[in-house]
Amino acid sequence: MAQFDTVRAQTGARAAQIDEGLRAHMNKVYATMSVGTLLTFLVAWAVGSSPELLGIFRDPVTLKMNILGWVVMFAPLIMVFAFGAAINRLTAAGAQLFFYAFAAVMGLSMAWIFVAFTGMSIAQVFLVTSIAFAGLSLVGYTTKKDLSAMGSFLIMGVIGLIVASLINIWLQSPAIMFAVSILGVLIFAGLTAYDTQKIKNDYLAHAHAMDSEWLGKAAIMGALSLYLDFINMFMFLLQLFGNRE
Repeated sequence: MAQFDTVRAQTGARAAQIDEGLRAHMNKVYATMSVGTLLTFLVAWAVGSSPELLGIFRDPVTLKMNILGWVVMFAPLIMVFAFGAAINRLTAAGAQLFFYAFAAVMGLSMAWIFVAFTGMSIAQVFLVTSIAFAGLSLVGYTTKKDLSAMGSFLIMGVIGLIVASLINIWLQSPAIMFAVSILGVLIFAGLTAYDTQKIKNDYLAHAHAMDSEWLGKAAIMGALSLYLDFINMFMFLLQLFGNRE
């Protein structure tokens, strides 16, 4: 009986340690994501509020992109694929530095919104996105339902959004943009819950190893996933509800 009590106590202590570690891991994910998001908007605001800086990438009046503007627009997508390919060769510190560099480049690609939309509408949409993101992430963290089946469907949806958006660069169809924005909000709302649950489950699956290097890189990758969900949901909501200048 004493031996059973000892085993049960050890099991309980181990479970408590894992729960504490999970909370610390999720806090790091959200903190890293928040810093990246703040960096993105600071860069976007700094460039978007300066006609001279914005003029490096776009015409400050028409917002038509030049060569550098096209490079900056596609750079975040290329960096995401590069990050995924290089993550195993990076240290945790290197992965974090890469993430912040990515966030800064994303800010450059988003700078035009501070010319196209009023500052008040940007702030309002940011607040709405933050509230929605927090609620959806909480659902993903607390739900007992397995959301993994949603993953493939949602990723296919993202690919469809990218293709439709690229086509609409040349078509300039308001109807296509409206449809893409509606679908984009729904897809990235689902991804917010899905990615949160995946981050949690990945930690629990590897918690026994307590590999600090893996945990560090996993937190950065998790932050990147949630960051992309937030930024994309924000941009699609802005297209739908933002007041244009």
